[in-house]
Amino acid sequence: MRNERKDARNKDKILWKRASYKKKACPFECGVLKIDYKDPRTLQKFVSERGKMMPCRVSVVSARKQRALALAIKRARYLALLPYVAS
Repeated sequence: MRNERKDARNKDKILWKRASYKKKACPFECGVLKIDYKDPRTLQKFVSERGKMMPCRVSVVSARKQRALALAIKRARYLALLPYVAS
């Protein structure tokens, strides 16, 4: 009886793992957006309301583009195009 329950649970786990989910594509690699520190509107989409940079798991940006995006945000902050903190 117990083994039958374990088998049923394991089948559910296996089926759940096999389910394929469509990954969202990086907006910068698709050619939709371009990383540029002189464009604060684009950069603002990847900064939270409090002024913090969004992590790549939330913003769906690839790791390479996330590093470039972080550098662009820092440059824009230095030139006062973006605020360091929310006001």
